[in-house]
Amino acid sequence: MMQGYWPNAGKDPNASKHDKEHSDWYNTVSKVVLSKTLSAKGLENTTVINDHLADNINKIKKQGDKNILIFGSPGASHSLLSESLIDEFWLLVNPVLLGKGIPLFKGITETTKLKLIETKTFSSGVIALHYETKKD
Repeated sequence: MMQGYWPNAGKDPNASKHDKEHSDWYNTVSKVVLSKTLSAKGLENTTVINDHLADNINKIKKQGDKNILIFGSPGASHSLLSESLIDEFWLLVNPVLLGKGIPLFKGITETTKLKLIETKTFSSGVIALHYETKKD
């Protein structure tokens, strides 16, 4: 979904400032994709992880001090949570109630304690909650 839109979104003559900036960022940032079916062939700045999730993510974490962000993927979040690989959460609460969807914390069997680091309220009504996982 991201690859189908962002690489060329900024080239559209009617592209918004946001789309131009996000497209530029997307084309230069290193990306990690969790997939059982995709390969990195033809994808720039992309690592595809299809097995040994904990080993591969920990190897990426050791390569530098940059953050790994997850965009809109409950399935990836479930996999990473089950391996205790998530260090922080940025949860965005939108002023919309949905009756359906994929739960973010589905199938979690272990308790994960969180420490609230900061909150931010946007003019749109969205609230950002920044949590750090507490290591016991």
